[in-house]
Amino acid sequence: MSQQRALLSVSDKAELVEFAQRLDALGVQLIASGGSARTLADAGLPVRAVEELTGFPEILGGRVKTLHPAVHGGILARRTEEHLTELQAHDLAPIDFVVVNLYPFQQTVARPDVTEAEAVEQIDIGGVALLRAAAKNFESVTVVCDPADYDAVATALEKEQLDNAMRRRLALKAFRHTSEYDTAIADYLTGQTPIEADGTLPTVLQVNLEQVQIMRYGENPHQQGGYYGYAGETPPFVQLHGKEMSYNNWLDLDGSWLAAQDFPEPTVAIIKHSNPCGLASAPTLVEAYEKALASDPVSAFGSIISVNRPLDLATVQKMGDLFVEIVAAPDYEEDALKFLQRKKNLRILRATGLTARPLSLRSVYGGVLVQELDTSIADMDPANWQIVSSAKPTEAQLADLLFAWRTCRHVKSNAIVFARDQSTVGVGAGQMSRVDSVMLAGHKAGERAQGAVMASDAFFPFADGIEKAAEYGIVAVVQPGGSVRDDEVIAAVDRLGLVMALTGTRHFRH
Repeated sequence: MSQQRALLSVSDKAELVEFAQRLDALGVQLIASGGSARTLADAGLPVRAVEELTGFPEILGGRVKTLHPAVHGGILARRTEEHLTELQAHDLAPIDFVVVNLYPFQQTVARPDVTEAEAVEQIDIGGVALLRAAAKNFESVTVVCDPADYDAVATALEKEQLDNAMRRRLALKAFRHTSEYDTAIADYLTGQTPIEADGTLPTVLQVNLEQVQIMRYGENPHQQGGYYGYAGETPPFVQLHGKEMSYNNWLDLDGSWLAAQDFPEPTVAIIKHSNPCGLASAPTLVEAYEKALASDPVSAFGSIISVNRPLDLATVQKMGDLFVEIVAAPDYEEDALKFLQRKKNLRILRATGLTARPLSLRSVYGGVLVQELDTSIADMDPANWQIVSSAKPTEAQLADLLFAWRTCRHVKSNAIVFARDQSTVGVGAGQMSRVDSVMLAGHKAGERAQGAVMASDAFFPFADGIEKAAEYGIVAVVQPGGSVRDDEVIAAVDRLGLVMALTGTRHFRH
């Protein structure tokens, strides 16, 4: 019973042979199951099959092979006289190393054509049991669930430095690994959405995040910052060029990307500090970019630009020498990418096609706020609006009102958007009063406000916002309605000869 023994049962066989060779050189007996045993035997290593250890063959197509007292008794036994004597009484021996990684469930369900039967078959049972048993007994057993740890474990063993602290770290990694694995299965079986069948939020929400990037700092240099993704999921973007993303870059990219993707026509969103300083739709991206930039060319300096079509050369040439932090697109034409890569520090990101999760999570003091993403559809159809003014909108005004209304949900409250010809001409965001937001949008728009339309993310509590908008030249307004002073607001609209539509839906974004 003095010879150390290792059980190896892995799905990912990368570097397995090299690791096993180092264990064998140290006199560790190798025990392996199925494909792992064949791989080691083919490499000329002395390996004992699990069925030889258990005296029982693999059954049910490999579903049952390591679930046996000869395996789990050897792993779970404490190295006490009592437990070792009990093992001897049953002709069993300790197992000192458990090298296991699990069936590729996450990779399997990521395939768009995967069937439920295929997914269920990739739910590992024995592997999870082995990892948890070994991790529980980390005082005596070394558990290795990641090929990236093979070298460190073998080196520590060779130098006689494999101590309790290292085994404990490896055990923690194994428990995290099985936790993430179970969460991935639960997500899949619930349709990858945590919304309950009755449409309510769950009473328990499990979220497993894994570190994607540690930044130099967070929002400010004195704060640590990092980016964590959902465990097992493909990251939403691939960085093709440029400096490392910062904490604030990720925040701004979130607003920029979601804004651009919300529009059906070719659209460009230019974002600064999480708000659109320019957003426009047009028949082509280059036209949309020109209109978006014209909305606020001063604020566009140091901005984030996202588009909802593959980025072409004509558009990036229009960007010229404008200093931009990030460009994000679904894809890039080859010559457009080469043109952008001339800027050494420009961060160029390509989307991976990841579907956004249906819930938004936001940390607050003492907990987390959870809500569904704002993806409402009904109020994005003017046919569902109520025209409450005496004047009726023209077709062009209605199109601009819809554009402004859709833009509103991507602007921080209190949100006011002035728009014309499917483009923002002025944006008022994050002000403490709605009339202040109107004044800010009017200041940004200047003369371009003449004949433009206005959208407000929430109702006007007083008529002053409407009156101020009319001073700038606004001719039509869309807003949710619902104020106790709606009648006063509508009366002001008619007195000023404006058009007003009520959507019945609010779009606060704090």
